[in-house]
Amino acid sequence: MLQERHLAEGTNPVIWPHLGLRPVALLLFALLLAGAFSLNLVLGSVTVPLDQVLLILTGQTPEHAPWTTIVRDFRLPKALTATLAGSALGVAGLQMQTLFRNPLADPFVLGVSAGASLGVALVVLSVGVVGGASMFAVSGWLNQMSLTVAASVGAALVLGVVLLLARHVQQSVTLLIVGLMIGYLTSALVSLLVAFAVAPERVQAYIVWNFGSFGGVTWQQLQVFAPTILIGMVIAFALTKSLNALLLGESYARSMGLRVTHSRFWIVTSASLLAGAVTAFCGPIAFLGIAVPHFCRTLLATADHRVLLPSVTLLGATCALLVDLVAQLPGHTLVLPLNAVMSLVGAPVVIWVLLHRPAGQASMDR
Repeated sequence: MLQERHLAEGTNPVIWPHLGLRPVALLLFALLLAGAFSLNLVLGSVTVPLDQVLLILTGQTPEHAPWTTIVRDFRLPKALTATLAGSALGVAGLQMQTLFRNPLADPFVLGVSAGASLGVALVVLSVGVVGGASMFAVSGWLNQMSLTVAASVGAALVLGVVLLLARHVQQSVTLLIVGLMIGYLTSALVSLLVAFAVAPERVQAYIVWNFGSFGGVTWQQLQVFAPTILIGMVIAFALTKSLNALLLGESYARSMGLRVTHSRFWIVTSASLLAGAVTAFCGPIAFLGIAVPHFCRTLLATADHRVLLPSVTLLGATCALLVDLVAQLPGHTLVLPLNAVMSLVGAPVVIWVLLHRPAGQASMDR
């Protein structure tokens, strides 16, 4: 507890030495990210040699012409999407766990994911309920862009409610409970839409979206997705000192002169932008937001956000790329549900890490 107080004040003699490990850790994480990114371009149902991938990326002609389309039009945007999504969810999860001082908090605890799911459900499932008018509005409900717009609108509406509440709610615990209630409310509406859906294929389309995927984002959509993630990340990194001050709770942060309500508003804004954008474009990607911050706290043995934020950014992207690679089953045409692989591969690892880390290492356990 004393170490956290010194950390919040920027005078901790125990945590400060960890800052010397930052370049080494960041370099290692960057190398892992580069390796995972390269593997995603090389491996798939068709293996493209790394030297041929480099030729394609530099605008040259590979040995086989179809490789250019495979790498440039499919694998490269998918890898970039996974990189952005993994970083966003990792950072959003770190912010939520720090704000609510809860190791189980994740980016979707405020109901943003549920709002996006409701938007998609209204588009996909209401076609069978309200008939032609909804079909006209959707203009091709199986089109990926339609789902993206619907999810974005749903997430934005919930985000607006949460941000309005964040301005007036004094306690983060209250905001957490309200966010959970919003999530339950929207989930109930989705369940009703599923129950009254007429066409089974539309229910199946909604279920497929819920599986999550990095492969549905096009170059055109990346022009919206990437800047949104960048804005959320810039806000998060600008809040580093505020996050450190909140490690000991809001009362102590106020005693240090922190404007808690103002800081909480921007933390919620950043996390909601990051989680909402990922959900809108990739579906409700589970697990990363909870797991990656724990990985970094354990590997680096620190709660200092000056170290954790860049580390979570790199490691989150790496985890997303590796899990997506496993889901693609290189050498086969079969693709596994991303969320299923994410939990099957990652949950046992997280359990092992949490059970084997030194006692009293992370502030989230207190």
